[in-house]
Amino acid sequence: MSDGTPIIIKKKVSGHGGHHGGAWKVAYADFVTAMMALFIVLWLLNSSKQVQEAVGGYFKDPTGTSKKVGSNMVGSGESFNLSKQDMPKLKEELQKAIRRVTNFEKLKNQIEMTVTSEGLRIELLESEAGTFFQSGEAVPSSNGKELLNALAAELGKLPNHISIEGHTDSRPYSGNGNYTNWELSADRANAARRLMQANGVRADQVSQVRGYADQRLRKTDAPEDASNRRISLIVQYLTKPDEEDSAEAESSTRANEPSHSEKKTSKEPKKH
Repeated sequence: MSDGTPIIIKKKVSGHGGHHGGAWKVAYADFVTAMMALFIVLWLLNSSKQVQEAVGGYFKDPTGTSKKVGSNMVGSGESFNLSKQDMPKLKEELQKAIRRVTNFEKLKNQIEMTVTSEGLRIELLESEAGTFFQSGEAVPSSNGKELLNALAAELGKLPNHISIEGHTDSRPYSGNGNYTNWELSADRANAARRLMQANGVRADQVSQVRGYADQRLRKTDAPEDASNRRISLIVQYLTKPDEEDSAEAESSTRANEPSHSEKKTSKEPKKH
């Protein structure tokens, strides 16, 4: 340069910015939580009423309310602790299941479900030609097998015990003199048990297998009517924990109370 002014060159050094912090992690966690809550809500909306009550009961009282109204899972299906109040719901579910049976329209008048003092009673009524069992034999027909299989698949999900009864009409069994309506009714009940245990009912779920012959007629005024020949499945009530506690307390109270003779003796003066 002619004027001698020095040339100054400025260089900007760009360095790495400061630490951004973990705010993005918090935002991501909130997003994941919101998505999880959304999926839970969608699942609950598509669940049965019992499951919804179980979840609601848990959040209201995590100490055990949900156990009284909720469900236990057995295998891949839902199972419910069925009390007396829940039996009508089971009746509806079983009716839905048997509607899928092939010949339901022909069989619907031969199937009866009633909520009784024992539990839910399911009656499979025979016709003159034989509907669920071959006439005079303890061999289930194709209709009987399909219906018992459908019922077994549903009942096997429950923790409730099941009792199975066999009934006949009052006509004497024609055949071997040593084989009567007593044997036939018991054998049909056992045949139903074997079939159902092979298709969903647990081995420890059947509490009783009974054969009544013609001692508990459905139509007492028509003892030879075909509908007296039937298989009865009884889904027994489960005793709730609070009911068990009250029963035990009552039993304990009675055990501690002196008997009538003891009270009388205690009031009498001792004789010397």
